[in-house]
Amino acid sequence: MGGNAVDATIAAQAVLCVIAPSACGLGGDALALIYEPGRGVVAVNGVGRSPGDPTFTSVANRGTSVTVPGIVDAWSVMHARHGHLPLPVILEPAIGLARGPARLAGDVAKAVVEQRQRLSQGGADDWPVLGAALAGTAVTQPELADTLDEFARAGPACFYSGRLAEAMIGAIRRHGGLMSPSDLEAHRTMTGRPVATALDGVTLSVQPAPTQGVLLAMVFRHLAKLGIKTPDALDHCGIELTLSAFEHRDDAASAASLLALELHHDPREASRRRGPRAYLHTAGVAASDSSGRVVSSLVSVFDDFGSCIFVPEGGFTLNNRADGFTGGPNRPRPAAYPVHTLAPAMVETEGSVIGLATPGADGQIQTLAQVLSRMLLLSEPLPAALDAPRWRSEDGRLLIENDHPSRNMLAQRGHDVVPLGAGDSRFGGIVCAGTMGSAPFAAADWRREVWPGVA
Repeated sequence: MGGNAVDATIAAQAVLCVIAPSACGLGGDALALIYEPGRGVVAVNGVGRSPGDPTFTSVANRGTSVTVPGIVDAWSVMHARHGHLPLPVILEPAIGLARGPARLAGDVAKAVVEQRQRLSQGGADDWPVLGAALAGTAVTQPELADTLDEFARAGPACFYSGRLAEAMIGAIRRHGGLMSPSDLEAHRTMTGRPVATALDGVTLSVQPAPTQGVLLAMVFRHLAKLGIKTPDALDHCGIELTLSAFEHRDDAASAASLLALELHHDPREASRRRGPRAYLHTAGVAASDSSGRVVSSLVSVFDDFGSCIFVPEGGFTLNNRADGFTGGPNRPRPAAYPVHTLAPAMVETEGSVIGLATPGADGQIQTLAQVLSRMLLLSEPLPAALDAPRWRSEDGRLLIENDHPSRNMLAQRGHDVVPLGAGDSRFGGIVCAGTMGSAPFAAADWRREVWPGVA
């Protein structure tokens, strides 16, 4: 059809908003790293602020958990600056699936069961998605199809003002929220240079503030400086450096300045710090094309179905990204961005560019650090690095795939090891695309529900 990797990314993200509404949707956000030959990497930060109301100082209910949805404007910006095909053509597959009937992704049913009460409280009782997910049948989503079609023809103004904006504000206000029409109208997608760190011919680019992507750069930078050559040492030090990096999570808005900090760890013994939290959600898209363009991206509504506040006029639920506020510099406050978990990555080496992304909230940093370290520090081929058993530090415990060869060693060093079945979704599900020489390629994790392809 003559499209490029950016067109493919937008098309795939839109399809995911239709078939995987528990993970992402028009009420959520989108972040992307886009590599253009000769121009380098650009970060597209499609996230929104908290309400500008001066009384917003805490997330008191589901209504105040909603930040301005950023995905629709992010699509517009990505398309205007990097796309090729017309938006109606790009969004045609998603619109067709929404008109349906079409089947949902396999894990939506589980999310519906777990979130049924919240969805009911959020006004989603009549949403056809719920019944179809539980019955395993195809579903028609006419309101969502109309919303996508209107955006394809009229652009983001139809979403951030007018009928749909009024519907979103009404839904948020019914659930105690403070968002106003001016909050939506003032929204703008941020673009700029990524946070980049270069080591021994490798450049790792991550999202700038307000995401915690800089934590990945911090971990990888320190692992590379240690000169580790064995998988056992790489696993233990990777865990400890991850815990050390996450101590700076609330300061992630400082972005590149955090790269100068020293991360402390004991190369022999576990510190048993609490570190990352337990969250799972999100969907990733990576794409590449024959012109050398590469995209790594993530889309999300935060928790399953986000806030579970349903907007019937648009056929989607709204995010609960304000639940990402914590304390200190990341405290809840008006017109502010909470620190985001979404952390797509881009790696440039001699002769190759590789974009990688994974779901998993605080697990994203850990999954990507393990794969990148095996590939770039231990010189493993990308398929082997993707396939290798993984760990995930979570709330003071070390979750680990039960076939991991370092499992006993890590327990002996004092880690609170919790074995889980190989392929458990908590260990991520990487999507990967890139170019080697002039040839595009795509690769995908065997964990989770993923599909590889090349534009």
